[in-house]
Amino acid sequence: MGDKFERLRRVIDEFNRLHGSEAESSIVSVDGNEVIIEFEGSFCATCGLYDYFDDIKWEALDFGLEIEPVEVIEAEEDEFEHGRYVVRYRLGRKSMLVPIPRKADKG
Repeated sequence: MGDKFERLRRVIDEFNRLHGSEAESSIVSVDGNEVIIEFEGSFCATCGLYDYFDDIKWEALDFGLEIEPVEVIEAEEDEFEHGRYVVRYRLGRKSMLVPIPRKADKG
């Protein structure tokens, strides 16, 4: 898990480098394949809020990680367009492929 955690930390660092003027992210916890990430900031009014949560997924691919946002578990907003969101992610993806049964060889 150490290598995955290090890569995840680098993903967060890269996200903060790219989006830090609008939103900062931090790892709250990692438990098995579940990752909790907190986002806080003013967020870009013209960008979709969920785009920030998806950006973590796209940044992770550059570091060899697959991570999917699952749900927003906390949301706080004030009247000055400042917010705090806690998002649950799943590390890795479940395969959606279903194996096709092979026909028995006729001999």
